[in-house]
Amino acid sequence: MREHPQRGGVPLRDDPDPARRAHETGRHAGGGEGAGHVRDATTHPRQFRGGVRVRSAAKPPCCRLFAARWLYCHPGPARASIPTVSPLHLHSFGDGDPVLALHGVTGHGERWRVLADALPDHRLIGVDLRGHGRSPWAPPWGFEQHVTDLLAVLDAEGLDRVPVIGHSFGGAIAVHLTRIAPERVERLVLLDPAIGLDPQDMLETAEDTRADESYPDLAAARADRTQRWEGIAADLVDAELAAHLVPDGDRWRYRYSRAAVVAAWGEMARTAITPVGPTLLVPATKADFVAPAWVDACRAALGDDLTVAPVDSGHMVFLERTAEVAEHIRAFLR
Repeated sequence: MREHPQRGGVPLRDDPDPARRAHETGRHAGGGEGAGHVRDATTHPRQFRGGVRVRSAAKPPCCRLFAARWLYCHPGPARASIPTVSPLHLHSFGDGDPVLALHGVTGHGERWRVLADALPDHRLIGVDLRGHGRSPWAPPWGFEQHVTDLLAVLDAEGLDRVPVIGHSFGGAIAVHLTRIAPERVERLVLLDPAIGLDPQDMLETAEDTRADESYPDLAAARADRTQRWEGIAADLVDAELAAHLVPDGDRWRYRYSRAAVVAAWGEMARTAITPVGPTLLVPATKADFVAPAWVDACRAALGDDLTVAPVDSGHMVFLERTAEVAEHIRAFLR
């Protein structure tokens, strides 16, 4: 992927996305003097409030999922004449068997490097999801569009069927991918997925996300991330800042669209559905994103195809307990 020389301190690649380009060049820099430290799915989750509505295993997925699957399976004659190009920016780690990896909300594909280093027999393909990192920021930002983007990635990479790893919001997207295109997912790994969350919680979190999140300097950003990522090594905090924090005028901001993140919280409040096919579920015991009712629904739907391996960590489970998570994944993907 070709990159231009830096403009305004940020390397820009060729893309037609004016919203993301304007952000990266600082054309709509804003915010007050204080840094708004927005809650996100990488830090201290709100407490899970009450039960989650879980779709019965006997019921089909929602109409929109059927519509998306129909469009994928019946794309019309024009599709065959158009070259498949990945719409998303990709990060590739390793040379082994390919695995698609989906980050959480406000995240980016570079985060998978540390897990990839612990899985040398696999090539992790970490995407920047739509609205995040160097991928297009333009809407729509719903589950169905994210799945469409991922199918285009698989097509562009020449991959018919691969294991998929999803963390947090990426886990929720991965579940929808198994419902829309189960033939493309060989095995599914869910790392503390954020799915079927309490709607009132998501409203409050989305309202928080609307506030400006920026920092006067790198030291302030580092201090905030260190506090959010309690228990995670300092070198991983530094790597996060290097990969994801960009200058925007006289402030520093993370490279994601707040509008896309607000939409993501709304998607995570949608009725929980269960995945299709062999699934490894890795709940973080110190977080509260995975509802017991949803785990029960997964057991009922998947039976012996479900493996549950809780890990004693916070939500950033693959950063906090990399070796343990890698061992679970390695055994599952054998």
